[in-house]
Amino acid sequence: MNASANPLLQPWSTPYGLAPFAQVRPEHFEPALEATMAEHRSELDAIANQSAAPDFDNTIAALDRSGRALARVESLLNNLTSAETSATLQEVDRRVQPKLAAHHHAVRTDARLFARIVALHQSRESLGLDAESLRLIERLHLDFVRTGARLAPEARARLAEIAEQKSTLCTQFEQNVLADESSYALVLSREEELAGLPTFLRDAAQTAARERGIEGGWAITLSRSLIVPFLTYSERRDLRETAFRAWVSRGEGEGTTDNRGVAQKILALRAEQAKLHGYDHFSQYALVDRMAKEPARALELLRKVWGPARARALRERDALAEEARALGHTHEIEPWDWRFFAEKVRKRRYALDETELKAYFSLDRMIEAMFDCANKLFGLRFDRREDLVAYHPDVRVYEVFARDGNAVGLFLSDNYARPSKMGGAWMSEHRLQSRNGGETLPIIANHNNFAKGSPTLLSLDDVKTLFHEFGHGLHGLLSNVRYRRLSGTNVLQDFVELPSQIFEHWIEQPAVLRQHARHFQTGEPIPETLVARAKQARTFNQGFETVEYTACALLDLALHSRDDAEGVDITAFEREELARIEMPREIVLRHRLPHFTHLFAGDGYAAGYYVYLWAEVLDADGFDAFIEAGDIFDPAVASRLLRYVYSAGNTIEPGAAYRAFRGRDPEVAPLLAKRGLVDDNAHG
Repeated sequence: MNASANPLLQPWSTPYGLAPFAQVRPEHFEPALEATMAEHRSELDAIANQSAAPDFDNTIAALDRSGRALARVESLLNNLTSAETSATLQEVDRRVQPKLAAHHHAVRTDARLFARIVALHQSRESLGLDAESLRLIERLHLDFVRTGARLAPEARARLAEIAEQKSTLCTQFEQNVLADESSYALVLSREEELAGLPTFLRDAAQTAARERGIEGGWAITLSRSLIVPFLTYSERRDLRETAFRAWVSRGEGEGTTDNRGVAQKILALRAEQAKLHGYDHFSQYALVDRMAKEPARALELLRKVWGPARARALRERDALAEEARALGHTHEIEPWDWRFFAEKVRKRRYALDETELKAYFSLDRMIEAMFDCANKLFGLRFDRREDLVAYHPDVRVYEVFARDGNAVGLFLSDNYARPSKMGGAWMSEHRLQSRNGGETLPIIANHNNFAKGSPTLLSLDDVKTLFHEFGHGLHGLLSNVRYRRLSGTNVLQDFVELPSQIFEHWIEQPAVLRQHARHFQTGEPIPETLVARAKQARTFNQGFETVEYTACALLDLALHSRDDAEGVDITAFEREELARIEMPREIVLRHRLPHFTHLFAGDGYAAGYYVYLWAEVLDADGFDAFIEAGDIFDPAVASRLLRYVYSAGNTIEPGAAYRAFRGRDPEVAPLLAKRGLVDDNAHG
């Protein structure tokens, strides 16, 4: 393809350099990536082969400036394959990901580049550099070391093969999960099949059916915003079981989307990778560059929570069984019954009905709420740009401004489920903020999978998800660093969830609820009595929620602490490990291994799913700083939060960053109190 005909290889003249989505076709990516990889190699050759002795600017800063054209195309591909994919684009993705993995591995094992980095790393304290520049030297040196730059040529070559093979397998794993999610629908065609379903869920299921070409019926898909309320409200136990089994068996069916063998191969490659680096198993290798430093510390935190959470969950189970008997049911509580009877108990105990709450949480008002909180905390303003076209009509584009009126960047808000979109919720970066080589403003996207309605009404869990992802979004938007490698969310994995999880706290505050939680029909603010009941019920069912998550984190660490060169049968391992930790039979993992994309769609969360709990220790303790100040928008606390957490990127070691914000190390007690596990913990 002629480069002049390829929009990916032309300057993007749109505001902020937003991708020209309407012009981009799947066939543009392969030639664009080949061209930009070649350009990157040329840039690196110029750095490596120069006659001048290595100094910070001609080597370290130059490496950080290199590869911008490649990053632009690669980030667009990754964003589209997650948020608006097609069979053609998936085929392209399968072809190019191994090539990209090989390219990045070659960069970080280039002996010429590494020699220059080592020379500067050894003399870094005498170079007269500021703290951010020193941090960049240390992070780049570690990047090369962890990729294998210090190893023998044979080991480096094998690690390159492993990187390519893992890339292929991880892409396949993710595509298999998406295929299972997008192809399934429980079609409801008769009124009796809708028994118990509230109006908002019927409307959303009708919309989902229309999107799938199903006329005159309703469809329950595997999108969390449809399947969870269906399991909560449906009076049809047989249909709950059918839907639940489909949901938890994604990636496990016989056929082309079976992920069991794929995961086994990924695990074997990770075990080999760790051994080549001199570690016993992958979790040791992964945690060296995390706040936890070693698996034992992560495991210690999980065990502190597991005991009281499990005890609490067993008491919750007994309460559900009692409720079921009172309603005339004689069957045992099964996993597809838990949410149904939990809702009955919650309604009886707290006079709290999820459908009553939902009426006050329309998506549009909650978006206004999160923007308002960002304004009060950090002075941000979000202006809708309807003239800017994104990759799907549902995506809203906002221009973001600082308190002083200066532009901050672009924010893409992508909230609805669709068959072409990966399930779950995530934040992504189309472009990172940096100032090395000129001012580059960030382009940040949030992705949710809410069931579209008229209007779209959210559960409290949905609202927390919205705020959670926006916390990640703020981490990218508020980044204020020089170097791209240290920008935004490029922090240690067990720190990356702090900005997202701490932001969830604001939607639970009465002042925010009074202002923004308004009835979607009348506009009336949420009644104080309803807020009080919701607050009372905040720790309800937390045994279930905590067990559902913590079991996943324990399973992840155990799985990646094996040294199996041939991998492991993940189904058998899951069954045996859950029996070992005495997982309650009535609760199923939040993510079973065959569809656990956190672990198998890439290495980011592998041996690291514990980070949500680690960060929850930080966020619960951190939000208490606002409570102690007597103002949830206290300017002094917000200023420290901005400086040391949201805008610092990876310029500060995360433990030091937290201490600078909070004035001390974090304490675990606020987490246990937040989850209502204090009494359980006290009694072991």
